Amino acid sequence: MPTFVLHCLDKADSIDLRMATRERHLAYVQSRAADVKIAGPMFDDAGGMAGSMFILDVADKAAAQAFNDADPYTQAGLWRQVELNPVKITFGQI
Repeated sequence: MPTFVLHCLDKADSIDLRMATRERHLAYVQSRAADVKIAGPMFDDAGGMAGSMFILDVADKAAAQAFNDADPYTQAGLWRQVELNPVKITFGQI
């Protein structure tokens, strides 16, 4: 299976939206645990919430995009920018 990095940046001043959607987002990610190898929030230099990052082990880019499309954070409009890139893991494990 290919590996993809999904890098999602929050819209400005969106912490209320993030917190209102958090439980549904966490349940969704947990339900996809077989595909999600690493996931977590990203922070800015001041320690504030900046976005989320996922490393996905899925069949293809369309499957990675579908993961993002079904995420409650995406559906709520939290992201200002999303990057989805294939990666080859050279060091470490997936």
